[in-house]
Amino acid sequence: MSLRLLTVAISNEVDVVGARQRARQIADLCGFNAQDQVRIATSISELARNAYRYAGRGQVEFSIEGRTAPQTLLMGVRDQGPGIADVELVLSGRYRSSTGMGLGLLGARKLMDAFEIQTASGQGTTVLLRKLLPPTARLITPRVAGEIGAALAAAPAGLALFETQQQNQELLATLAELKGRQEELLQLTRELEDTNRGVVALYAELDEKADHLRRADEAKSRFLSNMSHEFRTPLSSIRALAKLLLDRVDGELSTEQERQVRYILDSAGALSELVNDLLDLAKIEAGKVEIHPSRFQVAELFSALRGMLRPLLVSDRLRLSFFAPEDCEMFTDEGKLSQILRNFISNAIKFTEQGSITVTAEPLPHGGAVRFSVTDTGIGIPPEHIGIIFEEFSQVENHLQRHVKGTGLGLPLCRQLATLLGGEVTVGSRQGEGSTFSTVIPVIHDQADGAAERLSLAPREPAEPALASLPVLVVEDRPELRLLYQRYLHQSEFRVVPASSVSEAETLWRNGEPCAVVLDILLDGKDAWHWLVQIKNDPARCDVPVIIASDVDDKSKAMGLGADAYFLKPMGRDELLAALRSLVDMPQPRNEIAMREVNA
Repeated sequence: MSLRLLTVAISNEVDVVGARQRARQIADLCGFNAQDQVRIATSISELARNAYRYAGRGQVEFSIEGRTAPQTLLMGVRDQGPGIADVELVLSGRYRSSTGMGLGLLGARKLMDAFEIQTASGQGTTVLLRKLLPPTARLITPRVAGEIGAALAAAPAGLALFETQQQNQELLATLAELKGRQEELLQLTRELEDTNRGVVALYAELDEKADHLRRADEAKSRFLSNMSHEFRTPLSSIRALAKLLLDRVDGELSTEQERQVRYILDSAGALSELVNDLLDLAKIEAGKVEIHPSRFQVAELFSALRGMLRPLLVSDRLRLSFFAPEDCEMFTDEGKLSQILRNFISNAIKFTEQGSITVTAEPLPHGGAVRFSVTDTGIGIPPEHIGIIFEEFSQVENHLQRHVKGTGLGLPLCRQLATLLGGEVTVGSRQGEGSTFSTVIPVIHDQADGAAERLSLAPREPAEPALASLPVLVVEDRPELRLLYQRYLHQSEFRVVPASSVSEAETLWRNGEPCAVVLDILLDGKDAWHWLVQIKNDPARCDVPVIIASDVDDKSKAMGLGADAYFLKPMGRDELLAALRSLVDMPQPRNEIAMREVNA
């Protein structure tokens, strides 16, 4: 639904000038800047002149389209003339006419955000132009539209002389601006020549330093790996000998001797734990950690953790509880997920003297991930220290450190492991009341969705011969919805290439063209309307279908700006696949029915 602002009839040359003047006035009242006002007025002037020249008469209509900001100024120029016979040739820029026909159409299309033309022999021509209002413009409601109409009525259309003077002033200002920019360009060219010489030298220096850093990083990884292995052998011997002494194999120990041997055993255990964590971190940094996903039930994982960690409870005043949802199945690396949760629970036991430790698993609403949380009633973490607990070798001082020692590597390792599994780690805590450590892990770990794969839209070999691999660029800032779309397209002829922002989507697009785009309009509080306009005005990208999936209910504006399909969230799997297959013109795979039965 649109709000009509004004209709201008075209029957002579003066009306053409009047249409230009009205277009400028409306653009000003809608909040466009001076440059956009000139663009709008020029486009309307050229199209109105075409209507008068080739049809003898016509009309220009101005209205507002859209209910949400930014709205669209919709302008229609209509005539009942002979129509344009070679409209496709004219719009391609290859048409040559002695009268100049086609230049106005081409110019208007370049100056506007969206351009449509409908023409038929003997039935006239209709040209629709759309221009997004600036972000700072007010929302034009029916009341505001009435105010604009009253302002237009109070400002009568001036004479042709006045509009000509205005055009001359604009031309002089443009020429002055072009001259200034030309001088700036010459100065900038000279500066760039000097800068380029410096950049060449800087790149050579950076390459040398990068090589030094790369070799240093490799040396560090080799050192950590080798030293960790070298430490393990003597540590194992120390622990074995300490246990041998405590078992009284070679005779009795005095009370003091037993205490000292236990100190040795505890120190060796702590050092062994440090070595293991260092080795794990070194492997992750060196990229040598492999993910081995398997299918398992969360309840069975919790059962194993319960049996493993209950012996660590040394006090009856501390209770450890596990709560797992029924029939919650995951396909990821169970061992690494278990390692993350063991670290969380071990820390909770260390720093909780009494009360409870609760371990929970909660599937997220869209079904793409599970949040695992470990909540304790321990000493908590001061707010100013929460930011450092994930730094290597960092620990928060507290009175319990006299009894429990840590390496300061457990939480950094958990964060690294969660990242490898495609998830993240978060913490919430109140000093003196306890802490909650959580990790969100995708239900399905996509082994092909690594860093290198994610940075390319180029086709990859399908996992199954029967399935194609057409990249669909999904621009969505909510990770759970990106995971949901991945599950929707799993085992179909499409695959998801995720992006969380427009800038990331542009980077991915430069590496290869997607077969379609699924776009959320609101991304981190910013709208993507202008990016949609850029895509549809780019000759190299305008044929790629764009499917809008958003909370913003403004279908008419989206379709007017060139969207190929529009859905309100949440979008279903069948809707997405049907839209993709219709727009990409893909037949339904033969194994689709079987696949649905497997996913059911």
